[in-house]
Amino acid sequence: HWFDSDQNISIFNFPVCVTVIYIPLMLFGLLGNILTILVVWLRPHMRSSTYLYLSSMAISDLLILLLLPLDLYKLWRPAPWPLGDLACKLTMFLSECCTFCTILHITFLSLERYLAVCWPITAKTMVTRRRTRALIGCLWLGAIISAAPVLVMVGVDEEGVDGSQSKKIDRRECRCTHYAVTSGLLSAMTIVSNLYFLVPFCILGLVYSLIGRTLWLRPQSSRKDQSQRHTVKMLGVIVLAFVLCWLPFHVGRTIFSFSLNPDALFFYYLSQYFNLVSSVLFYLSAAVNPLLYNLMSARYRHAVHSLMHTHCHTQSHQVHIELSNCWTSKSLNSM
Repeated sequence: HWFDSDQNISIFNFPVCVTVIYIPLMLFGLLGNILTILVVWLRPHMRSSTYLYLSSMAISDLLILLLLPLDLYKLWRPAPWPLGDLACKLTMFLSECCTFCTILHITFLSLERYLAVCWPITAKTMVTRRRTRALIGCLWLGAIISAAPVLVMVGVDEEGVDGSQSKKIDRRECRCTHYAVTSGLLSAMTIVSNLYFLVPFCILGLVYSLIGRTLWLRPQSSRKDQSQRHTVKMLGVIVLAFVLCWLPFHVGRTIFSFSLNPDALFFYYLSQYFNLVSSVLFYLSAAVNPLLYNLMSARYRHAVHSLMHTHCHTQSHQVHIELSNCWTSKSLNSM
């Protein structure tokens, strides 16, 4: 994250503990998100608007998790940064872009469910696969534009090179630049980041209140109503996990922006401990969604089971054919 800080404090005193948490989290999240993407794109009946959003969000979460090894590297060896200024900018930009993209997906998916539950006739004409794909493309574009200032805001800190005639120590770090702090860009980006959390949070609260009210007043008259209730419950749990995992992340960023004042040493140390918690929750948020789908959606479970069964059956069939060809070849040679 672009608000990572001094390696001598907080999270950098606990590299072993954090690594023990990060590695299983990364492996579990990679497997789950890859399965989600494959299930949606290899099973036509799973390509509803809801699962198109979820598969696109899985791509975003997958990219976040693929950046986790770099965070681990910086955890163990904050300086020197070995990959250069361009890689520093691109990795920070990609992390921020995927963060914004995930938030936008959750918000617009909830709005789509609001239309489906509260305005079903309107939803039938407005919500189509083609429009959903176009909207998902717009969400990615919006996230890219929103995260673009990070390309200017972060870089390799060249001021970290110490040394004398006898010895030179390279202390360059990939972090927020001095220009971003003095120009106000860091403060502006902190405000944008917090708005990306607070505005969707308010929208989600309103949307799910209206959905709950509608479902409460509507009798369970059909199987479709029961299916809608179940989908809304699953999305509600996803939103709750999103809030719980990302609230410390944004609180930590805000505290870090206050800590830039040389006199605000208390906020500086406090931001480091928030960084410790929020970093783990940040990656947990990217890994936990497939588990929630599996626990709460029988349709998702059946699709995953079908995909795994088909893959295993295909491999078994291929092995059987190869063994048969080998046996036939040996029989012909013996003759």
